[in-house]
Amino acid sequence: MTPRITLAVATRVLTQLRRDHRTLALLLVMPCVILALLWWMFGSSPAQGAGFDALGPPLLALIPFIVMFLVTSVTTLRERSSGTLERLLAMPTGKGDLLGGYALAFGLVAAVQSVLAVLLCYLVLGLDVSGPVWMLVVVAVADAVLGTALGLFVSAFARTEFQAVQFLPAFVLPQLLLCGLFVPRAQMAAALDAAAGAMPMTYAYDSLHRVAADGALGATGRIDVVVLAGAILVALALGAATLRRRTA
Repeated sequence: MTPRITLAVATRVLTQLRRDHRTLALLLVMPCVILALLWWMFGSSPAQGAGFDALGPPLLALIPFIVMFLVTSVTTLRERSSGTLERLLAMPTGKGDLLGGYALAFGLVAAVQSVLAVLLCYLVLGLDVSGPVWMLVVVAVADAVLGTALGLFVSAFARTEFQAVQFLPAFVLPQLLLCGLFVPRAQMAAALDAAAGAMPMTYAYDSLHRVAADGALGATGRIDVVVLAGAILVALALGAATLRRRTA
């Protein structure tokens, strides 16, 4: 990887995003809107007053993960099908430079997205958590970047944008169901619990749950963050290994 080329690719992607107002709205506004709707829904009933405090922290990681996965996979496929990737790779741009630039650009957007969502929940919606807000931001950003990395990876296996969207239930829905949000892992069957342990979203959920409930990550929570970082690197490496110049 060449830092100058990687930064040039990232600048190009950010310039395109700045001009695409609809995509920016999906990336930055929609997670906040969804969280606000959930707060409104749970806050409308006094009997469920603690609902948003319980669901808010894990959703701060899960919603950005889903949005970044979808946008990144579709955007990368569009670049390939239009011939942009082929032209870039014909120049002195390696696969690592290309994937690194995309990851850097979307990672910055993911960071802004996560910070906005956390500040909205913490300052406006009154989310009650035991831990400091910066811990929520760090884990939320890590999970959003993970969604970006996985989106870059799976885009190599899609030939159309419709196929890229189809990877959303295939890659994201099982993680969402098994991470512990709906049913605690201790109550799952052994096979499901083992499958959940192999999914990175599980570690994002666990780490945010610990910050919200215990006020700190602790030793186990720090391991969760390390696993998330490792999953990001693995996804980017696999994305570089499977990157094709164009869709056949």
